[in-house]
Amino acid sequence: MALSIIGAGFGRTGTDSLKTALEMLGVGNCYHMHEVIPDQARVDSWRAVATGKSPDWDSIFHGYGATVDWPAAFYWRELSEYYPEAKVLLSVRDADLWYDSIEKTILTSLRKSTDPASLGLTLIRDQVFGGNIDNRAHVIAAYNKNTADVQASIPPERLLTYHTGDGWDPICEFLDIPIPTDPYPHRNQAGSFHDKLDALNKVRDAGKS
Repeated sequence: MALSIIGAGFGRTGTDSLKTALEMLGVGNCYHMHEVIPDQARVDSWRAVATGKSPDWDSIFHGYGATVDWPAAFYWRELSEYYPEAKVLLSVRDADLWYDSIEKTILTSLRKSTDPASLGLTLIRDQVFGGNIDNRAHVIAAYNKNTADVQASIPPERLLTYHTGDGWDPICEFLDIPIPTDPYPHRNQAGSFHDKLDALNKVRDAGKS
């Protein structure tokens, strides 16, 4: 199964809800950071990619029809070239609201990390945000640049810029899929982020023992 949907949006743009929504629409399993954290083999694979090893995309995404969120979202250029038939889904939200969310969740976790080789530090802190996660203006500028770069690089007929909170209609129209009768999912609110992250880390740690 090749990827048919490539998520290019940053974390905290509703990607957990988007993952669930895409799976509900029948596009296949959707790859997300939540697939990576509890699986040490996947962590190691992405660490290698983040430090320059040539990726085997088909192996990484084996069994998945879509991907959203980091780490894959950082590689939207490479993935959109490798899977030329895939559509690109850019999830966005108001930049200030996005920053407020990522500051309380991902950035807080990155500052607490004690592993200099962690995927969070090597990819998200150092590459996505250029090593600077303590300056609000800088972080927001990186977010806005990603949005602009995707919109400038991907042809309009291949791209959906999806605004968090817009529900089923834009996605279903983009994918030419009927709108489900079930409500659009709402998952991974900021208040539950750290508990969920801790649970995923415990699963990985249990696998090491």
